[in-house]
Amino acid sequence: MYINTAYLNHSLVDFMDKSKPLIVGSCGTYHLYTLPKLPTHRPKGRLDFQLLYIVSGKAHFYFDKSETDTIVTAGHMVLYRPKEPQRYVYYGEEGTEVYWVHFTGKNVRQLLKSYGITDDMRVIPTGTSLVYAGLFKQMIFELQRCQDHYPEALTLLLRHLFIRIHRELTRDHTRRNEFLDTEMELAMQYFNEHYNQEINIEAYAADRGMSVSWFIRSFKQYTHTTPMQYLVARRVNNAQMLLETTNYSITTIASIVGYDNPLYFSRIFHRQKGVSPSEYRKQGLPGT
Repeated sequence: MYINTAYLNHSLVDFMDKSKPLIVGSCGTYHLYTLPKLPTHRPKGRLDFQLLYIVSGKAHFYFDKSETDTIVTAGHMVLYRPKEPQRYVYYGEEGTEVYWVHFTGKNVRQLLKSYGITDDMRVIPTGTSLVYAGLFKQMIFELQRCQDHYPEALTLLLRHLFIRIHRELTRDHTRRNEFLDTEMELAMQYFNEHYNQEINIEAYAADRGMSVSWFIRSFKQYTHTTPMQYLVARRVNNAQMLLETTNYSITTIASIVGYDNPLYFSRIFHRQKGVSPSEYRKQGLPGT
């Protein structure tokens, strides 16, 4: 069995604190593979909120004092509210791996609702993603290190987790899977780092083992724009920043963002922004 936990102020006592909007009290992970089972039973619940993420395997929850288990599989999260009875079991033969976080704060229920997590939601279909595990690991790390501003860092990480959950709840699930998410994130990262170089979309797709049509269609589903439109937007937006903050010539800026022909760059910029680069500079820089 693998276990890694961390607690605010190194205290194992749960608490309710309404002095701030959101406070992370503890966080951890269990990976059960050597012990036969790991049961948890809190008849009176806890004072804080608890969110559990099933990474792999499955977990058995007994809601509302029921003797019949609700089996929650990987790719789901379970939310317990304060003072809600808790009873759940992990079995070693099922290879259960779970992350959890306890949190409290001022009017947390309304905060959760703002992220699409309503009072009637117990089991939340979030899908599996390395991002979730990464956020939980960062929270554990912050609680263990206790560096400057770590309570604020914990709050930001938990809010990031809520944002990811909300996006998953509101997206078209028939179009999403972990492979697609990973590939599209890698593509965006590659385009962001090489936007000012010549990028052949067909060659990129082939190098990643994807057909061009599937890649373009999937990229558009993920970003709501085509790969080429995404590249052009990066170039024009970066050119806009240079026009606003530097005295570089239009030709130099065109070259910096990846256009050898300044006239072509000006046409592209005008198409995107409605004005030419020189006109934009006059509008954006008072006194020039």
